[in-house]
Amino acid sequence: MRSSNPVFSRRGFSRDNGYAGFNTAPQAGYAQGNPYAQNPYAQNPYAQQGVGAPPQAPATTDRMTMDDVVVRSAVTLGTVAVGAALAWALLPVSGTSYGLAVGSALIAFVLAMVQSFKRTPSPALILGYAAFEGVFLGVISEMYNSRWSGAPFQAVLGTMAVSGATLLVYKAGWIRVTARYARIGLAIAMAFLVVMAINLLLVAFGVAGDGGLRSFGPLGALVGIIAIVLGAFFLTLDFKQIEDGIAYGAPRNEAWLAAFGLTLTLVWIYVEMLRLVAIFSSND
Repeated sequence: MRSSNPVFSRRGFSRDNGYAGFNTAPQAGYAQGNPYAQNPYAQNPYAQQGVGAPPQAPATTDRMTMDDVVVRSAVTLGTVAVGAALAWALLPVSGTSYGLAVGSALIAFVLAMVQSFKRTPSPALILGYAAFEGVFLGVISEMYNSRWSGAPFQAVLGTMAVSGATLLVYKAGWIRVTARYARIGLAIAMAFLVVMAINLLLVAFGVAGDGGLRSFGPLGALVGIIAIVLGAFFLTLDFKQIEDGIAYGAPRNEAWLAAFGLTLTLVWIYVEMLRLVAIFSSND
């Protein structure tokens, strides 16, 4: 089962040295009906429906812990915040700053794609992505704030509310991340991205006016809400990967992958929340 992110497809935790494998296909033994026929540490946790608790990882000090994930996520998100704050403070709203925002977004995209296809996590790539993504967010946040005062602050609160509620629902067991859940969600997410790409092309060629499906009207609000719900869905996949990575003894350095995935998803939710706040403010 391959997990993904609404913005980029990314690798999950590695299977190096027999550690837990995420984003991998089940082994032959599992396909024959025995989930533990092969090395249990190499099985896909998403595929083990109803098997029970995962096996304990071998005792060692070089395994990913929740503290590792929290620290690296804080560093990555902090880099995004610093980049955004500097861009907000140093780049006044103008055509030049808008161009810098687009350039920063493209660089962030390239760095994220490179990391997605690397076999091992690279803190330099992840933090580089975070820095350029922060510049992009800082510029567009300032642009939104200049027209809809307070929109970025409301978007931050909205992002925190969505992520907090998703974590609460996940930890309470109201959502179970199974293979079926992931497949359906990923199919919906891919369909959404295809539709958004087509809409972008139609807008670029003047076929669809006022942003098409991304307009600042009721339809645009509906699309924004769907996008935020998809972001929450990907958060549940992130939480599941982190839980299973710790349980299966993923290498400590792969906590950077957890931080990377969480950052991608939270940025997605923030941008969509920012648009949604602007739409509702425009209709007041």
